[in-house]
Amino acid sequence: MSKQKAKFYTVWQGRSTGVFDSWEDCKTQVQGFPGAQYKGYATRAEAEQALNQAYKDCITARPAEAPSHPEGNLPSFRTPSLAVDAACSGNPGDMEYRGVWVMEGKESAEWFHQGVYHEATNNIGEFLAIVHGLALLKREGLDLPLYSDSATAQAWVRAKKCRTKLERTARNADVFERIEAAERWLATNTYTTPILKWRTELWGEIPADFGRK
Repeated sequence: MSKQKAKFYTVWQGRSTGVFDSWEDCKTQVQGFPGAQYKGYATRAEAEQALNQAYKDCITARPAEAPSHPEGNLPSFRTPSLAVDAACSGNPGDMEYRGVWVMEGKESAEWFHQGVYHEATNNIGEFLAIVHGLALLKREGLDLPLYSDSATAQAWVRAKKCRTKLERTARNADVFERIEAAERWLATNTYTTPILKWRTELWGEIPADFGRK
């Protein structure tokens, strides 16, 4: 039997909550809204019944990186979690990076903040931020996911190597010292922290963003 198409959408958490009778109306409430909670139903009666129940009781577990689909749920980021990001004025330029806690229903709170480093790049900052976060999570014994919006930095972490083409100078020597320390940590440590891609197109800017775009 073919799957029945969803016609009504229950939104537990979004810009507005309730039952919506089209995907476009539902999407307006949830797309880009942090921690959005919603699900599609075939009938209004099912959708209204679900609204009176807890969201967690109305969904089944799904992978955090499941693809979005207009007939189902957009994936929601996990909480609690750690989000990291970097900012760089120029390329190369002055760079800093930080990590913030992402908590359900609460404002993000900064956990670490490093910089400013001169003659660096944003990719280097993103790489250092991930490794810094991994090291702190392991040291504190915290089994939480880590989010980054940089596919390049995540690839460098998997390779355990910062593959920057930036040339080392006297002015940015401290940046390269941090890179070398990060590479040593990756080479000599194991970790179980899942490193996940922040879906900017769905959730808006990553909570660790410096807001300078």
